[in-house]
Amino acid sequence: MKYKTIFFDLDGTITDSAPGIMNSIKYALEKNHLPMLSEEQLRSFIGPPLRGQFCKVCGLADEESARMVEDYREYYRDKGIFGNNVYDGVIEMLEKLRKKGFRLAIATSKPEMFAKQIADYFGFSKYFDFIGGACMNESRTDKYEVIEYVIESCNITDRNEVVMVGDRSHDMIGAKKAGLHSIGVLYGYGSKEELEQSGAEMLVEVPEQIVSLMEV
Repeated sequence: MKYKTIFFDLDGTITDSAPGIMNSIKYALEKNHLPMLSEEQLRSFIGPPLRGQFCKVCGLADEESARMVEDYREYYRDKGIFGNNVYDGVIEMLEKLRKKGFRLAIATSKPEMFAKQIADYFGFSKYFDFIGGACMNESRTDKYEVIEYVIESCNITDRNEVVMVGDRSHDMIGAKKAGLHSIGVLYGYGSKEELEQSGAEMLVEVPEQIVSLMEV
């Protein structure tokens, strides 16, 4: 298969964002006098839309979850956003893909404003033709909706030439629903079982293997 465009998830695929996200969740929980979550529960917030995750993990009503998201962002926008690191090998991977002529874009459930700030701060925005994410008003948070938004923004006409790279089930499910191919990364937050069950067509253990797959 000859791909021309590669969509990347952000959290767990380009960057290890666990520290900043988990500290922001803790802040929101403490501010609202809610029980602290386990490490595993905190990690479950990395990737999926926050509002739905607060409902699912904390058993909150939608209105309460919306307030939690606001409190989360209160901490995240000033401190949590930079509690982040680019995974080893990612910059080298992006450089090689660009040199080979691939068109690259980010499709993340993180608010687009934050995604662009992170990409600029860590110096990898220059590799991407487009960075697309959710809206701050909690619209367009579903991964499928984000992917469709990026497809439209990039004026893509042949979806068979596009592959989505991500680390969680919603990345694979969103890609399949949008008619894209998919690659699951095992160095992120999702397990091999999660990625396979959600329809990942290919799996990689390190970023460099993505380059190898694109050369096939």
